[in-house]
Amino acid sequence: MDDNDAVLANPGGTLRERVYRALRGDLMSGRIGPSERLGEERLAELYGVSRTPVREALARLQADGLVERDEHGLFPYRPRLDDLADLYELRITLEMRGIKRILGGGAGSHDPAVLGPELELWHGYRDDMPEPDAGFVALDERFHITLLASSGNGALVDALAGVNAKVRPVRMFDYLTPDRMAATVAEHITVAELVLDGHLQRAHDALLAHIDESRAVVIERAQQALAMARMANAVRD
Repeated sequence: MDDNDAVLANPGGTLRERVYRALRGDLMSGRIGPSERLGEERLAELYGVSRTPVREALARLQADGLVERDEHGLFPYRPRLDDLADLYELRITLEMRGIKRILGGGAGSHDPAVLGPELELWHGYRDDMPEPDAGFVALDERFHITLLASSGNGALVDALAGVNAKVRPVRMFDYLTPDRMAATVAEHITVAELVLDGHLQRAHDALLAHIDESRAVVIERAQQALAMARMANAVRD
């Protein structure tokens, strides 16, 4: 049984959910090439299903940003490195501001009623580590949104949510290996504990290092994806 058969044979979730996860995994791992047209008929044959769950999975993946349409049809998302660097710069500015506004003495303290329950969730992930999966990015985003929300500025939170939506398709590349998953869990716990204990300068430095590391990993993997796309185009031409 190959990987796709294993995913689709798993009784957990609806058929369309299993097709979505299988297709997302194939896109993220490179099993589906970066220049392959995502035709419903071919994918339905690949996964051994009808075209309906494939069509629904493609629609979800397009909404996720992992699939994009051009005049020739649907294709895997191709990251744009210049945009990615600018968006990460904005993300860092927003997240650091959440700590700096309190560190500077101008705005109370982080709300433990907001951040405390989130920290407990990450303690749980440390004790029972999730499997490496692109969908982990949603949990990661929730942590960073909650951390920023605990600083008390809703406008910063709204701005970060907008940035997250734009970088999410590429950030999914960051959560395909156990080491990156474990590092993220440990770093989230460290940052949240430092914030709740009032060690804000250390929390600021730890958060900055955490985001910088993610940025480096994501840009490296985005460059690899682009290189694969260029190679595939060269072979096709």
